Amino acid sequence: MKILICAAIFLYAGVALAAKPLPDDSIYHLQDTFINQDGEAFQLASRRGKPQLVAMFYTSCKYVCPLIIDSGVGVDHALTPTERSGLAVLLVSLDPARDDVTALDYVASKRKLDRSRWTLARTEKPGVRKTAALLGVRYRELADGEFNHSSALILLDADGRVLTRTEKLGTVPDAAFLARVKAALAKPAGTSGAVMQGEIDD
Repeated sequence: MKILICAAIFLYAGVALAAKPLPDDSIYHLQDTFINQDGEAFQLASRRGKPQLVAMFYTSCKYVCPLIIDSGVGVDHALTPTERSGLAVLLVSLDPARDDVTALDYVASKRKLDRSRWTLARTEKPGVRKTAALLGVRYRELADGEFNHSSALILLDADGRVLTRTEKLGTVPDAAFLARVKAALAKPAGTSGAVMQGEIDD
């Protein structure tokens, strides 16, 4: 009986969350379609329900983008197993022309990312522009096909609102950012926080 009651409570909570309107400042209002490293299509709203680390990158980037991934891995390693299970990571490509499913899958495999929680995704150019605008990421495509772009790891709450961001990259997490991640995991429905736009990388 207790098991049935608990199952009913979790089912009710899931239905209630799905029925609850998104906050006005949620990035999950974006309707563009994304494709992940496994070739599966999704919209951002499908990720509602748990805090997310989000960043923008591209697979052929040799310097800053690997550091962005290192930063996400560093946060992962600083969490307890229980905390880690409650956090998802989304990396969105700035380069849809070259970052097809094969390229995304290669990076996910090469970096041995946990595919149950890490999603590497592409969308078409209009979706890239809108995603970057919502996240406060600035970027510019160069003549040689490379990109100048903001380098930031962004924390979203369970409803897709930006809580905070960090531009301190590397395997050792930004302590203040990590504290906000842990707080969001302890209380996923945390309030939004002020953010600052990152600087353009050379």
